[in-house]
Amino acid sequence: MKSLEMAQINYLDEIMKIDEEVIGNNSRREYIMKAIEEERCIVANDNNLIVGFLIYDTHFFDCSFISLIIVRHTERRKGYATSLIKCFINISPTKKIFSSTNKSNHGMQEVFKANGFIQSGFIENLDEGDPEIFYFKSK
Repeated sequence: MKSLEMAQINYLDEIMKIDEEVIGNNSRREYIMKAIEEERCIVANDNNLIVGFLIYDTHFFDCSFISLIIVRHTERRKGYATSLIKCFINISPTKKIFSSTNKSNHGMQEVFKANGFIQSGFIENLDEGDPEIFYFKSK
């Protein structure tokens, strides 16, 4: 059974396995733990297995910003990212919601477009040779 819920601290190790699978290290452990503790991390479960997560904050010009959406490689293209985004839109504490992805990440660009986000700008020099594309959606 698929479900979405706020992450609990006892999910940290399982969430970290997903994050490490994607980025190749555990450098975001403290960041993810803090998001869980502050109830800013939503997880997608399928048959009691965490398959993805979303982390957000409200420090982007006092607007909501989805800082991470990560789904297990084996579970992609099954609607989990969309489910996480829709869940967050419903609970977003602000009307304006932003997020971003690298220009090279065509899959995530498609997810944003499919969920009604529009491009809002670019930032160069975060990742050398791979500009960051910012997206926007209003509740």
